[in-house]
Amino acid sequence: MGQRSRELTQIFGYMGWVVKELFFEDVRGRRVVPVAGYDIPQDVRVVLRVKRRWTARCTTCGAICGKVHEQREARRWKDLPWAGRPVVIEYAPIRVKCNRCGSHGEELLAWAERYQRSTRRFEQHMTLDAFSMPLLHVATKYGVSWGTVRRAEVAAIARWEATRPEVVLRMVGLDEKYLGRRNKSEDKFVTIVSNLETGEPIWIGFGRRELTVTTWLATLSPEQKAGIVLFAMDMHEPFKNAVRADAALAHAAIVHDPFHVMKRAGEAITEVRREAFFRAGPEMRRLGRGMRWLVLRSWEKCDDDQRATLRRLFSLNGKLGRAYQIVDELRTVLHAPDKAAMTTGLVRILRRTERRDNVPMRKLHDSLDSHFPEIVALGEHHPPTGRVEALNNNWETLVRRARGYRDLNYLLRKLRFMTANPVRREDGVRRFIALGLPVPLNAAKRAA
Repeated sequence: MGQRSRELTQIFGYMGWVVKELFFEDVRGRRVVPVAGYDIPQDVRVVLRVKRRWTARCTTCGAICGKVHEQREARRWKDLPWAGRPVVIEYAPIRVKCNRCGSHGEELLAWAERYQRSTRRFEQHMTLDAFSMPLLHVATKYGVSWGTVRRAEVAAIARWEATRPEVVLRMVGLDEKYLGRRNKSEDKFVTIVSNLETGEPIWIGFGRRELTVTTWLATLSPEQKAGIVLFAMDMHEPFKNAVRADAALAHAAIVHDPFHVMKRAGEAITEVRREAFFRAGPEMRRLGRGMRWLVLRSWEKCDDDQRATLRRLFSLNGKLGRAYQIVDELRTVLHAPDKAAMTTGLVRILRRTERRDNVPMRKLHDSLDSHFPEIVALGEHHPPTGRVEALNNNWETLVRRARGYRDLNYLLRKLRFMTANPVRREDGVRRFIALGLPVPLNAAKRAA
């Protein structure tokens, strides 16, 4: 092996393989010979013709195979660009005859998986770009089709998932997501099941009915159900009914998300404000016009001018002022340190909202009373329910970037990859890219 071949082999980077020849080729497949004094066109690709130095191995079991069953024709794999030029690897693989497992498959290739025409490291870099770019943009960057980018992304995410330790499911988050009025599917909602401890989605299904949650629960084993401690969800009754209908989950607590509890409280105070302005005089209309956002704002987050405006507004309508106090007190109760304090505070709120002449607050009273056990369970378990809403934000980011998805499983895997964010730090980026490089067989056997 000459000096030039050794340098090219080192750049190639795969042990047991050597670069036999390097040449240039145009888009029509014709060789391009460099001429002194002239630049090579940018669309000319680099072809690396390689050969095997070590004995071939079986793809199925990894055993060394010295017998050749069949010599195949030369094939090509797209690799990472070199100095801005597209690169392809050319090699004629063989079918081996394995004495250990008896298979007659193709030999194990260090740079690519079976049935793939792109190298692993190329797939890893495309997936890294697809983490923050639409597939069409990634395809344009590397000069491939968007289907190639998607297949590469799925394969890379599968390799990443295989390296992750299995997490025991203890806290489950249930939430529905509206698909939009333009969605043509029969169900306008999907149900997202997530692991609250990691914030990652684990299942997505069409609909938000009791049957939707029951379908997912049927996929769990008795051991998995026994390990679940609680379910965090909004105040949607079918979700709660599906969990309570499963006898294996009788021990699991149900906790309501504080965000949705406050959402109902906000709807109640908005209705009170609407009724007050329906019969309001000119002074209150002038003062309270466009102040819906301020009435929904907590007292602690208001500055001095905003508090002065609220005091003036409540002096003109005491009913609206009392409703604001109740909602602000409810916001504080939901952050109580323990179950006893939350129970005491919620009982006090129920006493203040039980008057039937105030219809909006009475509706809030009935809602809080019917979900009393699930609300006070917040003080006992303190689950990280904010991750459920954070998952919705990641969903919106993905869907808007891609302008929609048809494959829910593909969306689920991308959403899980985005939520786990393995490329948040520099060491995470290095680890993710390293998944596209070959692992020595001896090290793989020791790890197994």
